[in-house]
Formats: sequence, structure tokens, C-alpha cells
Amino acid sequence: MKDPMDDNEAKSGSTGSPPDKGTLEASLLDLLSSSGYKPARPRILAKNLGLNEGGYQVLRQVLRSLEQAGRVAQGPNKGYELAAPDIKAGFPAVFAKDERGREIVRLGQPDNRVLRVKSGESMGARPGDEVLVRIVRARVPTDRGPRTIETAKVVGMARRQQTKFVGTVYLRDGDPRVRLDGAMFSHSVRVGDLTAKGAKPGDMVVVEIIHLPGPDDSHGTGVILEVLGGRGELGVDLLAVIRSHDLPVEFPPAAMEEAHRIAQAFNDQTPYLLGREDFTTDQTVTIDPADAKDFDDAVLVRRDEKGHWLLKVHIADVGALVPPGGPLDREARNRATSVYLPGKVIPMFPEAISNAVASLQEGQVRLVQTVLLDLDPEGRVTRRRFVSGAIKVAKRLAYEQAQTLIDQKEPGTDAFDESLRLHLQAMRDLAEILHKRRRRRGSLELQMPEARLDFDEENKVSGAHWRTHLVAHSVIEEFMLAANEAVAEELETSRIPFIHRAHPDPDPFKLRGFGRFVSRVGFELEHPEDRFEVGRLLERTKGKPEGRAIHFALLRSMKKAIYTTEAVGHYALAARYYCHFTSPIRRYPDLVVHRQLTRWHKEGRAGADLVELETLAEHCSFCERRAEASERELVKRRILAYLADRIGEEYDAIITGVADYGIFAQGTTMPFEGRVHISGLGEDWFSLDEDGHELTGRRGKRFRLGDPLKVTIMRVDQERLHLDLKLVSRENREQESPNPKGPKPRYPIKTKRPKGKASKKKDRGGR
Repeated sequence: MKDPMDDNEAKSGSTGSPPDKGTLEASLLDLLSSSGYKPARPRILAKNLGLNEGGYQVLRQVLRSLEQAGRVAQGPNKGYELAAPDIKAGFPAVFAKDERGREIVRLGQPDNRVLRVKSGESMGARPGDEVLVRIVRARVPTDRGPRTIETAKVVGMARRQQTKFVGTVYLRDGDPRVRLDGAMFSHSVRVGDLTAKGAKPGDMVVVEIIHLPGPDDSHGTGVILEVLGGRGELGVDLLAVIRSHDLPVEFPPAAMEEAHRIAQAFNDQTPYLLGREDFTTDQTVTIDPADAKDFDDAVLVRRDEKGHWLLKVHIADVGALVPPGGPLDREARNRATSVYLPGKVIPMFPEAISNAVASLQEGQVRLVQTVLLDLDPEGRVTRRRFVSGAIKVAKRLAYEQAQTLIDQKEPGTDAFDESLRLHLQAMRDLAEILHKRRRRRGSLELQMPEARLDFDEENKVSGAHWRTHLVAHSVIEEFMLAANEAVAEELETSRIPFIHRAHPDPDPFKLRGFGRFVSRVGFELEHPEDRFEVGRLLERTKGKPEGRAIHFALLRSMKKAIYTTEAVGHYALAARYYCHFTSPIRRYPDLVVHRQLTRWHKEGRAGADLVELETLAEHCSFCERRAEASERELVKRRILAYLADRIGEEYDAIITGVADYGIFAQGTTMPFEGRVHISGLGEDWFSLDEDGHELTGRRGKRFRLGDPLKVTIMRVDQERLHLDLKLVSRENREQESPNPKGPKPRYPIKTKRPKGKASKKKDRGGR
């Protein structure tokens, strides 16, 4: 069957040996089964698979064979996709584990439900694996009458996610084994002879799993790929996180060569500045963390005598330096994001680009893409323009320095400093106007704590704290939001396909559950699906003891923001159109949007393929989740290492989660999170109220999300990444249940075992 586009599309590609059919078939099926894939024609498939002209001809043969076998089919637009599966074969889902280590699956869109997997019905799936599941329904009795419970049974494996893991070597009866980090597996892995890699007991190593540890106390097998060093040695934890998340660190030689060539060729003279607007004489400023090295954005604000505003948001023009399709661009696309680990940055671009010629450094002429917004006194955008420009940053400020100038009441003695102070205070005033305008349209603001580590002179962790959110942070956030929205609206109204930053609306059922929780905390929320009512609640509870609980509960009721080509809007921001534009040095979607916007204004066309963009959006979402998980894990590892020497120390905490096996608590000053086992809550029978995020004892004890506690550090398990806490006391705020006997337990949990009867189940804690 001839593709009608074959004669119209360019037949580019280098010569070379055609690929093996079997290998190509496997790669093709892997692409067609990938999450986010949409039907594509052979030319697009060949491009995504990196095939030359000879490879394209082999691809067409493979497609014909698979089509005849009924494994692939063509849709209405002649794009190929996997043939529709027999529903009895199962629904697509992603396998994972919850906080307790129980096996769960998340069904695909549009269902997006989370279901438990019964023990022994996972087919050896591991977190991140794409699986096929069958939904099993059963009627069970509850205190509210019979209830249908749905569980999932894994019936097929679509794609493995991870085969390499990090763990610690130890000997059992002389037999070398590796205990894998985290709570994913309960049992260790046999690894054979240690001498091949020079590993010894106590070393952290990278292991490739050959056979998985089984649920029936059986041990798996694997092979050691790399020795990272002794557990506890400086920097080994960093290597462990990098390897376990498969983060790309070293750049390919071709990418490094291109980066150095670009950096050496760049200067602040023509032809780089031809056709660009000159902003080099403006008092442009950057405001970033004190230890930042790459500067994506710079801003300037002006207000006229009538109260109208001009906001200039300058963003590093990486697209003018890095051509698409080259080795440097391909590597940046593969990474999709920079990864910011404590004490280590893994950049999307080499430092010659990210920390030098693209970075908006003070006193240096740099290329930018600029968003110019005219606003009326109420903050409404009356005009927007997008231009290519050149700037020279007048002053680089850390957030703390900017905050000092914003708070300064007295005029400065130095003319430049005084001009800078007035500029920053004007920025604050405009940011406040924009913030109020966002609030009026229904934007929601969750106050979630962010952990920061403290380091001594030897780069060892000396403590940790929650980051303080300054007005200076909000100023930059408001301006970046305004620029992102302006670009997204420009592209959307011009009917250009692009990568949206989307935050889907939450499930109404979860919002109603959130409303029930709020009422139990003591606040009125009559219409939890009304964003304005929710916004007023968030504002009213900000800074209050109950506020932290309410913000946590709302966060758990919402979906996660993603990259997509669909214009589904941004729920939290109450934005109809939204994209990422302001960080092209460290986020690839921003760079793609830059290129599309530039091409649209210069050539009047977008030059983007919707299917290719959707595939890229899915890839960038995955890389973003991986980067966030890596940062969280390293922060957790280092906080646990710090707390390991502080067993018995007492800390103020707040309940951040409840389960049928205990409560989770987070430090209010020290950023840790650990578990108080239900056996440590006192002798009682507890009922779990999932909607109310509450454990209620029949004797009147109550543990609810957001309740303050005092806890001590009881046990630190650095291998399982688990922290056990001991309850010391709790604030007497509505702790006693109105019903002394408590409600009839939906899930009765007795915290003390009957005397004389030994439990047959081993309590693995968080392992």
C-alpha cells in the first residue's frame, strides 16, 4: 500500500546498511506501545526511529508484515497504531507501590483510577512497568452496608521500566548478596563472585537484575555492574541517586565539541545583533538564588504618570545559539531538563552554554527573546509584543538582596542604588496588582514547604530547614507567569500547535472528599468544586495550624501538571492557556516554544508536527518526574544520614498522612517525614476514615491530618530510606472524639496484640 505522502515529503537520509528486521520490529512495537504515542505515518515513524532512506524501506516491509499479522492497523489518517486489543486481555496501566509498599496500578487516561493489586497477582511487575490488568469486583460488608471493592490483577506485561538498581553488599553464610535500597523489594539479590568488580561488604553497588526477588521469601539474582564506594562515604549517596534514576551526566563528545564551538564563536558584535531590539541601556536586573550559575530571565518595570505599566521579561535566546537537530540539541532533548541535586547540578546544556554564552550574566551583552506587556493600572494587558533583543544586565541580585531593597524605607545615598531600590519597589507594586488579579479570577495558592540542606566547609550536611518564601520570590513568579500566559495565548489564538503546560481539573469525587475533610477540621466549604470558595478558604487558613492540613489535603485531591499538546488549561492558575517559556536553558519544552514563536513571527508558519510534539511532551513529563524524584531522594538520604546520629532527639511535627497502619508526621522546623506505627498510638481500636484523613479510637483518641505532635527519632534505616518516629505528646486540640466509644470501625485496628498469641506475620515496618 503506497503512502500518499511519500511523493510529497523529502526523502532525506544518509546511506548505510539497512537495519535488521527483527531489531526494527522490536523498536517499532516499543514506540507504538509507548505512553502518549498517537498514530503516525511511515515517514514520521522513520524519523522518530532515526532511520535513513534504506531503513525507511525496511520499515515499510515490517509494517506490512505486522499489518497482515493483525498486530498493527492504520487509522483514518493513514497513521499506524497497535491493533485494538481484546478487552478481555486487559486494560493498560502503570504498576507502582503506595506509601506502605502495597502494590497498586494506575489506569490510563481517561480513567486514571488507582487500584490495589492482590498479593501474588502482579506477575512480577515492578514500579514503573507498563502492564495490562483485569479489574476484579467483589462485594464486602462495611458499617455503611455492602460495598463494591475493585482490585486489579496483572494479566500481561507491556514494557519494563527499570532493570538496574542500587544496593549494599553483604555476606550471608559466606554467600555474597546485595540488599537493594528503598522499599521496592523485601528480599536481597544473590550476585555471585565479588572479585570481578572488586566489591566488598559495605560497598554500595549498581546491580542489574536477572531474576526478581519473589513475594514468597525467595531471593533474586543479579550481576554487579559498578562499585560506587563504601556506604556513608562522601559523595556515594549522590552517585547512588544518579545511577538508580539513570540520570545522564557526561555529555557525548560531539555535543561538547559543538558547545565549545558555539561558545568560542559568540561575541557581542554583528551578525548576532542584527535585526534585534537594543535593550542594553535599560536598568535590567536578574533575581535568582545566591548560588545560581545559569540565569534564564531578566526583568524591567516602568510606570508612567497615569499609572500604566510596561513589563519587559527577557528570556535567554538559546534557540539563536543552538541549531535544532545537531548533537547538542539531540542531547538536550534526551535530557529534557536540568536536574538540581543538593550540591550538584546536572545541566541540560554543557556549562559553555548554560553558564556562559546563554546565561544572562551581569555586564555582558546577551541575546534574548523578550515579552513586552503594556498593562493598565488594574493589571489588564492592553498590548503584547514579542521581539528578539539584546540586553546587558545592570545588576545581578540574590533573592535576599532584592528583599532588603524592597523593604528599605529610607532613600539611598548612591544614585544607582537609589534608582535600583525604586525599581524593585515598583516591581513589587506591579507584582501585587498581578497577584490580586489572578486571585480574582480564581487562582489557587498552595503553601507547601520546600526542604533545604545546610552544608559545612567540608561540604557535609550540617543541618536542614524549610525554605522561607520572600516577597522577592513572588515578584519573579508573577512576572514569569504573565510572560508564559502571554506566549501561550499568542500561539493558541494563532492556531499553532505547541506544548502546553497543563494542569487538568481534579476529580469532582476527590474534591467532595476534600470538602468533607474541611468540615471535620472545623471550616465551612459548602461547594468544594467552586474554586473561588476554595481559594478563600486557602487564604483564610494560611499560617494557621489547620492551614497546613488543608493545603496538604487539597494537594492530594488534585492531579499533577504535565506537558501535552491539548489545550486543557491550568486548573491551579485558573489559566485558559499556559505554557513554559521562561527557562530554555534548563527545560526543553521552553526551547521548543521559543523556536515555534520565533518561526511564526519571522516566517508566518509554525513548522511543528502534532504527533511529534505529543511524543516529546510525554518524554519531557517523564524526565521532569524523574528529576523531581531524584532531588527528593537525595534530600531524604542526606536528612536520614544527619538524623542517624540524633536518635532520641525531640522535634515538633505535624501529621501529614494517616493509614490503617499508623500516621506519617513531618517536622515543622527540621524537614523530615517519618512514620509512627499504630502500635505506638496507645492501646485502642482505631477506625480509618479515608475521606476525613483521620484515625479515630473507640476510647476517644483522634489523629487527623494537620494535627501537631511532638516526636523523637526512634530508628533510621538508611538502606530502606525509612524513618521511624516515637510519639511523645500531641496538642490537646479537639483530640477527644465527641463519641467516647467512637464510631464503629470500618477497618478495626487493634494496636496491642492479645497476650499469649504470637503473630504469624512478621512486621516489616517500612521495609
